Amino acid sequence: MFGEHAVVYGQPAIAVPVTQVQATACIEDAPRGSGCTIKAPDLEQTIRLAEALAAEPLAAAVRGTLEHLQSSEPDINISIQSTLPIAGGMGSGAAVSAAIIRVLAAHLGHKLDDASISKLVFEVEKLHHGTPSGIDNTVVVYAQAVYFIKGQPIETFNVAHPFHIAIGDTGLASPTRVTVGDVRAGWQADPSHYESLFRQIGIAVQMARRAIERGDLNALGALMDGNHALLQELNVSCPELDALVIAARRAGALGAKLSGGGRGGNMIALLTPETQTSVERALQKAGAKSVIITEVS
Repeated sequence: MFGEHAVVYGQPAIAVPVTQVQATACIEDAPRGSGCTIKAPDLEQTIRLAEALAAEPLAAAVRGTLEHLQSSEPDINISIQSTLPIAGGMGSGAAVSAAIIRVLAAHLGHKLDDASISKLVFEVEKLHHGTPSGIDNTVVVYAQAVYFIKGQPIETFNVAHPFHIAIGDTGLASPTRVTVGDVRAGWQADPSHYESLFRQIGIAVQMARRAIERGDLNALGALMDGNHALLQELNVSCPELDALVIAARRAGALGAKLSGGGRGGNMIALLTPETQTSVERALQKAGAKSVIITEVS
């Protein structure tokens, strides 16, 4: 919700779970000696664990879990389905990994705690993102609104009044690894400018937490607008995202910004009960491939 990209450089971020979309993994026994096969019809992939490369994320989630549990490869088929948009900035990779890890551990007779699952998912996130912040695995596994600083204990915080956001999907896939890498290259070329932007984003995150804790939605919306402007300066927005952000604001959203890695994927808009319908329609008219309304509470 706040703090994209800057979170990789030690600044805080706020993330919230979106329970309307889910990743699901199921296991069935396979013939003796057949090993583990992972089936992901959404990705049009069938992966045999014994043949998968080390950089294959789905296989890495299975291997990491087996290693953690000190278990040999079982004879099973794992089927994965997900209603999350892929490469859309909604933590789809983390959600799929968490589903695989949970179902595999349960199948082998273990119940892993959230901290262990989050750590295993984080290792897979390195394959998706290169230098992940840790926020996707944290918010997906714990399923709570979190205030996150890399390397520090997770913090949950009070939401004074439930509020609603619209999530507009540009329909453009945008692998986070690419934008994270480009921001890193920019930071290396001009560290003082980029660190100034990161600090400003960090301040906005801190103010956003206080606004949520006191229920000040007008202030929260203004901070979303400001965070988006800073992300534009980091060159991680795109015309399609900007068009949806502008459409939401014109339709009455209290604020709007891109969400996730950027250059595609999703944006979010802060709603009031009076503007929910108008914002949803405006996003659809402006080209959103889908719009999800979710409550943060």
